Amino acid sequence: MLDHDLCFTPAADLVRAFRARKTSPSEVMAAVFARIKALNPKINAYVTLVEDQAKREAKAATRALGRGKTLRPLHGIPVSIKDVCVTKGIRTTWCSEIYKDFVPAEDALVVERLKAAGAIVVGKTNSPEFAAGGHTFNTLFGPTRNPWNTALSAGGSSGGAAAALAAGMGPIAEGSDLGGSLRTPAAFCGVVGFRGSIGLVPVYPSQLAWNTLSVQGPMARTVGDAALMLSTIAGTDDRDPLSFAVDTRGLLKAVRSPSVKGWRVAWTPDLNGLLPVEPEIAAVAEKATRVFRKLGAKIDTACPDFSGFVDIIMGTRGIGMVAQHADKLPRWRSKMQEGLVWNIEQGLSLTPGDVARAHLQHTQLWNRVRRFMEDYDLLILPATGTLPFPVELPYPPSIAGKTMQNYMEFFYMTYAISLTGLPVIVVPCGFTKGGLPVGLQIVGRRRQEAAVLCAAAAFERAAPWADRRPPVI
Repeated sequence: MLDHDLCFTPAADLVRAFRARKTSPSEVMAAVFARIKALNPKINAYVTLVEDQAKREAKAATRALGRGKTLRPLHGIPVSIKDVCVTKGIRTTWCSEIYKDFVPAEDALVVERLKAAGAIVVGKTNSPEFAAGGHTFNTLFGPTRNPWNTALSAGGSSGGAAAALAAGMGPIAEGSDLGGSLRTPAAFCGVVGFRGSIGLVPVYPSQLAWNTLSVQGPMARTVGDAALMLSTIAGTDDRDPLSFAVDTRGLLKAVRSPSVKGWRVAWTPDLNGLLPVEPEIAAVAEKATRVFRKLGAKIDTACPDFSGFVDIIMGTRGIGMVAQHADKLPRWRSKMQEGLVWNIEQGLSLTPGDVARAHLQHTQLWNRVRRFMEDYDLLILPATGTLPFPVELPYPPSIAGKTMQNYMEFFYMTYAISLTGLPVIVVPCGFTKGGLPVGLQIVGRRRQEAAVLCAAAAFERAAPWADRRPPVI
């Protein structure tokens, strides 16, 4: 295989190629690092690299091919880790001046599982400070640029991960998602981001072990690779009290012969009018409904009642920010990202009544969504209301004529879905006239991750996108 081809070959295909001796982990790793050296200066997706270590591990993985043993599911596959996820012996900064020289003594649980599955860490990817925001920039490393147009944002907070994938700087990536941090950058960069149910992928270490909104999950260029990676990191672990057991074989089976024939699918372009959406995004996403129809699904324009979701976000997010970061303000306020400081202070201003109302409304929202999903297998909607915006801006000033009041408003389309706790994937569903990717959210019923993957894989087969590559390449 040519180096260029190796950098865009799905992880699942690479493992098969290793078995057949058509290529090797060493060849793939060399190709990936060559690409990183060529493109990362333009994109700034990676903030820390471990080239020598990764190449040593790739050589060991190559030698293991000749021993006749069954290969692990991610044998020799390069993987990136978001720089808010701890990695033993590899600098982890949370993209903050506060931790610029911190080197952890342990791996996060998700990293443990990726390594156990045979994956090889190549480095850490960029994020906004403490993953707070839908645009990847910080004072420590600067902004990550979108491979489709380097003057624009790659999204966030897993923006470095998404940009690296889109540019061929690795086939799979670890990310995290509170309000859309896997999904917004996936949409902006034209890749796949999967947010599972709380506890599907156990999280450790965590300051808030009982956090019912934040998750870790896979990012990839194909649905199959997202399912493959998810199958290696999902499942219960006592270090996460919210984790649960899952049939990981079912996740892989779901993408092999996918079908949505006879499924009932609800479609909304804007949460039933609650959110502004640029007309071109709505038009591209609406075309996805036609694909589902051709696949045999029944499409209704319908949406759960999401009223009050902003109050839920402000109450639950604000308290989380206080718990995790308020102690940093006295010493580090002047060094911290402006939006993050605002969010902590907003949390500090909440009254017990504000927090109580947010939790009450959250329960009411869940029950409305639960009843709605009794009639539908899936809910589909755009991943974002805005296209990628200039990289110099902290957030888009407006969407479809509506002024954005803070750094969170532009990713409310994904945040609202986070509040439901339902599994959701973002897949590319088309391109604008200007050549920018548009992402579609596919939401499933409670803990029906396999169904979400099945639907996404069926859509991917019917409307393939993998051959479209950014002009930065």
